[in-house]
Order: sequence, then C-alpha cells, then structure tokens
Amino acid sequence: MGAGTSPADPASAGREADGPDSAAEGGSTATGNTEAGSGAEAGRPVSGSEAGEPGGGAASAEPGGEAAAPRRSRRFPLFTRDTARPEGGGRAAPGDAPAPARQWPLLTVLCTAGAGLLIVALDPFAEAFRIGTILIGAALIAGAVLRWVVPSVGMLAVRSRFTDLVTYGLMGTLIVLLALVAQPKPWLDIPILEDAVRFTIR
Repeated sequence: MGAGTSPADPASAGREADGPDSAAEGGSTATGNTEAGSGAEAGRPVSGSEAGEPGGGAASAEPGGEAAAPRRSRRFPLFTRDTARPEGGGRAAPGDAPAPARQWPLLTVLCTAGAGLLIVALDPFAEAFRIGTILIGAALIAGAVLRWVVPSVGMLAVRSRFTDLVTYGLMGTLIVLLALVAQPKPWLDIPILEDAVRFTIR
C-alpha cells in the first residue's frame, strides 16, 4: 500500500488483487524487452519470428508455396567440365554429306602438307627439298585463308579466328621464306639477312 492511498479506494484494491499476476506479467514483459534490447544492442539481427512480425523466417517462399530458385554465379568454375567450340568450328558441309566432305578444309591443308613432306623425304628431283618445303608453308597459308573466308571450317578451327589466322599465316610465311633463302643458290636474295648472318658469324 503506497503513501497517499486509501484502503477503500477500489483502484488500489484492484491493483492489489491483481498484484502477483500482473507483477509476473510485467516482469516477463520487461525481461522480454530487456532481451530484445540487449540483442539489438549487441548487434545481433532479430529475425521476423523473434520480433513477432508475420511472414518472418529464414527463407522466404513465393505466394505459390515454391521456394525461389538459387541464383547462379557468374564466376568461372574451378574445374572445366566441357570445352566450348571455337567460332567457325561447325561442319563445313551439311550433316547429310559424307564424313570427309564435312572436314574438307582440314583435309585440304593436311593433304597439301603431306605431299610436301613426301617430296622432301623421297627427293625425286633436284630442287625437291625447296619445293616440298614451299608446299608445306603454302598449306599453312591456305589454312589461314580458309579460316578467314569460310564461315565454318570444322576441325581446322583450333582457337579463335584471330589466333588461328596469326598462327597459320605466320608459320606458313616463315617456312616459305626459309625455303626461298635456303643455300645453295637461294631463290630469294635478302641483303639485310646476309649482313645479319655475316655479323653473327664474325
């Protein structure tokens, strides 16, 4: 009974009658508020279920009851499971064509280079080495031209179009130049190359 209250006061009597229960409820409410406040002060996020908000939870569901699909990452995988076909790596002929016809760009380059190697190995005439080497270089240059002109070259496409053009063209040009300046009696005379060789030998 507090100071300034009368025993006949009905409000005070009602408070006294409800004292234990109301004190317990007040204590639990204060405890809950204290816990919520301590959790917020500690920096711990309070979920929707703890805060008493409807629909709160760890995972949100769509109105139809189906969970949202996980978002795919845009990063490259750690392990490569397949190889992407390079640009222009499709069939050079329709699918109903015979198998050799589908890969005619690759077969053209391989047959020309093989003929050059055969001429160099057999040496049937005087300038066989030079002509065979020129055929090998010309086959690579033809591969670069086919890679540039033909939209689909099949298995002749190894990397990107730019990389294949640089590789085939550079290697073919170097092989042809080496065949033309080969000694003795070179077919192509390059003074700068002769001076570089003499300077290196000296």
